Amino acid sequence: MFRYIIKRVLLAIVTVFIIAAITFFTMNAIPGGPFASEKAPSPEVQRVLEERYNLDKPVPEQFILYLKNFLSGDLGVSLKTGRSIGTVIGESFPISARLGGMAALLATIAGLVLGSIAALKRNTIIDRMIVFVTTLFTAVPSFVLATMLLYVFCIALQWVPVFSANETHYTLPVIALALYPMAYITRLTKTSMLDALGQDYVRTANAKGVAGWKVIFKHALRNAVIPVITYVGPMLAYILTGSLVVENIFTIGGLGSKFVSSITNRDYTMIMGTTMFLAILMVTMNLITDIVYSIIDPRIKLD
Repeated sequence: MFRYIIKRVLLAIVTVFIIAAITFFTMNAIPGGPFASEKAPSPEVQRVLEERYNLDKPVPEQFILYLKNFLSGDLGVSLKTGRSIGTVIGESFPISARLGGMAALLATIAGLVLGSIAALKRNTIIDRMIVFVTTLFTAVPSFVLATMLLYVFCIALQWVPVFSANETHYTLPVIALALYPMAYITRLTKTSMLDALGQDYVRTANAKGVAGWKVIFKHALRNAVIPVITYVGPMLAYILTGSLVVENIFTIGGLGSKFVSSITNRDYTMIMGTTMFLAILMVTMNLITDIVYSIIDPRIKLD
């Protein structure tokens, strides 16, 4: 396993480097710049600013300088506000992590429960209703759901305030982020559970008179949950990246709003800082997911 982890870490480093290169060169290839706006400074001031932030150098040289600073732990400062990127991420990410964590927990628990019920009630009206609802949620993007929830519950019914500092402010964003992964986990759990219920060890347990709930949770669900674990890593990445737009819709003020505003303002350092942070988080979650495989199912060997 140690060799496998080393291999995956090296692959993760290469992946992050490729993401950084694509983001950096694509960002600089778009016409305009962080200081080109309706209230652009004078040419002299703009030249001084470009020298201050190394924007007067060739793009490949800028990229090398950025990588050197990044490896030393310096993410730079915002070209618009002058604040440290590390400080902005440190203040904003806990909000996004809280929102994403609640959405992931809701999606996983609800998906496992609904998927198990659909498998146990196969070809019944309950199964068909679950399949219909999950298919519907799978087809609708999170930002569309967020807009619909905002209109129905905040504007039409006025059950939830558009902005609130208390826990009710997280209710609608969590639902908007959780519905798609919940639907996917439901369908995944149902398929895996049906396969597990047809295995010999389940039939043997039933023949021995083992309690039904123990057969389901100890034998069938334990093996059926492995594909769900496979999806958990990408799901967390999806929720965090999907929350970028959802946070903006509900004005939560997490990392997503900073990322969206940085693109609008052409804040190069903020774009790179948030992109690198999310890329590292994504590859880390995928690595942890692979390691958890062998803990849940010892038959899986990592090479």
